[in-house]
Amino acid sequence: MFSTADGAGPLSPDDLERLGQAAWWIGRLDVCISAGERAYGSHTQAGNRRGAAVVAIELARNHFAKGDSSVGGAWLSRADRLLQDEPESPEHGHLARMHAVVAFEAQGDLEAALSQAQRAFDIATRFGDRELMILALHDRGRILLAKGEVAEGQALMDEANLAAVAGELGPFATAVIYCNTITACVGVADLLRAREWTEAAKRWCERQAISGFPGMCRVYRAGIMRQAGAWPEAAQEAMRACEELREFNVGYCAGALYELGEIRLRMGNLPAAEDAFKQAHELGRDPEPGLSLLRLAEGKVKAAAASIRRAVADEKLDRLHRARLLPARVEIAIAAGEMAEADAAAEQLDAIALSYGTPALLAEAAWARGAVALAQGDTAAAARALRRAIHLWQEVDSPYEAARSRMLLASAYRAEGDDEAAQLELEAARSTLERLGAVLDVRRLDELLGAGDTVARMGAAEGSRVARTFMFTDIVKSTSLVEAVGDEAWTELLQWHDQTLRALFARHGGEEVDHAGDGFFVAFSDASAAMQCAIAIQRMLVEHRRHHGFSPRVRIGVHTAGAQRYGAGYKGKGVHEAARIAALAGGEQIVASRETVAAAGHIQSSEPRIVQAPGLAEPIEIVTVQWQ
Repeated sequence: MFSTADGAGPLSPDDLERLGQAAWWIGRLDVCISAGERAYGSHTQAGNRRGAAVVAIELARNHFAKGDSSVGGAWLSRADRLLQDEPESPEHGHLARMHAVVAFEAQGDLEAALSQAQRAFDIATRFGDRELMILALHDRGRILLAKGEVAEGQALMDEANLAAVAGELGPFATAVIYCNTITACVGVADLLRAREWTEAAKRWCERQAISGFPGMCRVYRAGIMRQAGAWPEAAQEAMRACEELREFNVGYCAGALYELGEIRLRMGNLPAAEDAFKQAHELGRDPEPGLSLLRLAEGKVKAAAASIRRAVADEKLDRLHRARLLPARVEIAIAAGEMAEADAAAEQLDAIALSYGTPALLAEAAWARGAVALAQGDTAAAARALRRAIHLWQEVDSPYEAARSRMLLASAYRAEGDDEAAQLELEAARSTLERLGAVLDVRRLDELLGAGDTVARMGAAEGSRVARTFMFTDIVKSTSLVEAVGDEAWTELLQWHDQTLRALFARHGGEEVDHAGDGFFVAFSDASAAMQCAIAIQRMLVEHRRHHGFSPRVRIGVHTAGAQRYGAGYKGKGVHEAARIAALAGGEQIVASRETVAAAGHIQSSEPRIVQAPGLAEPIEIVTVQWQ
């Protein structure tokens, strides 16, 4: 209707502003900005400096929303000049609030943002501008929350939200408060509060017959729905946000694409996840930690470690942003055998979580502590931390994270010899992951179920023939080592070696068949799990050597073959072949049959070579795995 009227004759400055507002609510930012520019010109011609300043502030906000920070900054500077010689007025308060928003959201300068928000509140109080008072109060709350002053920040935000819920504010101010509250809650991982306010915002939008901030609320809803395990619905919400935001707010569109990548990654659609992460990156959204976790899922551990290391090293990150990256840093560092880095990342995450105290952050920290303890062979500490993580994930209704924590807890129980407790956790995790549609995790979990279950669950009755991937390990030149370090030190070293390797066997679904002296015989139901376990062992030993001065040099042989199952053991030609392959390895080497490496996928190795192993009638084609 405004556009029709505009075509019939020039609109007044006030009506041009209303045209801009109507265009904004339906996502037509181009029309909104054009109307604002014309309104600004009309106010300037009429000598209305305060009216022109208000429009300049709105134009600054809209250009910042588009990602045009230079243009937005120019309009904000123009508003400064227009008001600098004017007597103090409510417009000065709105200008101060805009400076607070820019300092907080665009520059990350919390002190400057807090100062400007306080100035806006003081001016609004002097002039009795109720709406500006509430907006400034809300801004102070979310800035304090970001600073880690959680109790005071939440109290101010709750006070502002009360005014929004009571209908004391106009549509724009109400939407700002809802939107920013959800953003702040998500930022500190206060998931329960974020869900509550998401539902409140949704109900308000429905009453007003509007979609909320065009598309923006959908981005947050998608993230919250993803965390709650409603993945198909979350993906649909993220895609709708992309459609609504492409021409309105590039930053939020990039956020929606990132959410889509996270959902697809969890559902096991790796190519589609990579496409979403790359699109988000093109639009200016850092694709971490999703892209690094994608590389890990593809088996590209070096690439994953390099990218997450680079992301965490960014000195501009605030603590909350860093907290979102650190769980991935822990997981990838463990996979890469970088235990010192994993431990340091878990410690950082723990400090941040304790500072903010929200259940989801505490859950992430507990999971990280548990994962590191398990990788280091401290199964008792791992179990304590992981039980805590599961409890907290259940508290915030995050089923996927709880199920993954159960998988690690099962590995800890299994390493302690409590197969019954491990089986209980694995079956509970599988039920959840299957319901969610987490294809890759279900596949991995089935490997763990197969590795630790009874003979019947392994798919083999007594004396039946099965296919397994066998691993043999032993310490190179152990006799010389005993003579060098002495009996007491050797006993301690061997105990550490056994605990460390057993934890890694459990983590990767390995079934310990035999342990003689300083060597292990382990069976895996899957070649990929066996190869990843072998690589993790060598990386763990190198990492320990780097930071503690010494660790034994271990050789590993891996081979997939058929064998006869007898009780808890295996017999047959395949077992002998695996043992002979291990004997061909040197210290710090992994030697495997060519077919095993091919079946594992994404494993770098030397060119195949044919060898005649002692005791075997036929030659074997083997490769040396490049795990460094």
